[in-house]
Amino acid sequence: MWFTILHDHSELLLPWGVVIGASLCAAVTDARARRIPNLLTLPLVASGWIRAGAACGVAGFGDSLAATLVLAAPFVLLFAFGGGGAGDAKLMGGIGAWLGVVDGFVTLLAVCLAGMVLGVAFAAWKKRLGAVLANLTGAAYGFLQRSLPAVDDGQKLPYGIAISAGTVVAAGFTWIWRTRTS
Repeated sequence: MWFTILHDHSELLLPWGVVIGASLCAAVTDARARRIPNLLTLPLVASGWIRAGAACGVAGFGDSLAATLVLAAPFVLLFAFGGGGAGDAKLMGGIGAWLGVVDGFVTLLAVCLAGMVLGVAFAAWKKRLGAVLANLTGAAYGFLQRSLPAVDDGQKLPYGIAISAGTVVAAGFTWIWRTRTS
């Protein structure tokens, strides 16, 4: 029953509205200041857990908590290995807290695809596309070779933009999918 309540059409507007709004704010602050503030991400996580628990009890809270961990995990790994920011991980955790595992996973896939597209566009804009493609080619063969040029010139894509774009795409896809299947 909790799954039906969380994923009912009438209940979709609030969580998607919250995560789209939060991701748009994060994209703007990340593009301007190169950070996503805790003042945005931590209340997003906490309010998502509270909403899920209030709407669906322990099962809803469990779904929200699981989605927080699933969506944040890849970004925590990126942060740990120096390729991403902690704000990205917390934002994804907050998105998971509001959307639950099913919609959260769709969002995670859309964010990853948006990140790839925006990453290639960003590299081309910074005139680093050749180095990025060389590194990707090396990675496809197993390991980066030491002779390949380093891509890190201190210019990193503000990933909040990719998170926002992926969230909007996932919302549209989910809305279309749910309205066609009901």
